[in-house]
Amino acid sequence: MVTIAPLLLALAAPAVAAPAVPRLSIDVRDAKVLDLVGLLAEVGGFQLVADAGISCTLTLALKDVEWPTVLDLALRSCGLAEEHDGNVVRIAPAARLLAEAAERRQLDEARRLARPLRTEIHRLSHARAADLAPLLRKYVSARGSVEFDARTNTLFVTDVAP
Repeated sequence: MVTIAPLLLALAAPAVAAPAVPRLSIDVRDAKVLDLVGLLAEVGGFQLVADAGISCTLTLALKDVEWPTVLDLALRSCGLAEEHDGNVVRIAPAARLLAEAAERRQLDEARRLARPLRTEIHRLSHARAADLAPLLRKYVSARGSVEFDARTNTLFVTDVAP
């Protein structure tokens, strides 16, 4: 016997709606972007950090627009971008944020490659080590290597330890 009452209750239960994002109507002329972003920080409930040297004035005439859209439009109009870290939003020139992100990626890659090397030995039964070695070389890091011993049909895979 199949019970469908829990299924019916689940279907009949009202869905929990996501909290509505406040919408704004704003009409400003020659407003400083930092003043506008400060206002949006109050509406959006986030904390703001602005890089030094940001100075841009803009004119906006928007009606009934969600505050994140207003923030995005204002920042793009001034060549700025945002970076989120929890409840804190950092405002900086877009080029600076891109350069910092690239530096972080390079640093992470350098740290990953600086880890010690580890060698694994795999003795194969159903494949030829000479055939698999060139395929595996595509997947090791710059410091890694794949060697084989055809006589024992063994692969020696050396790469950065995980």
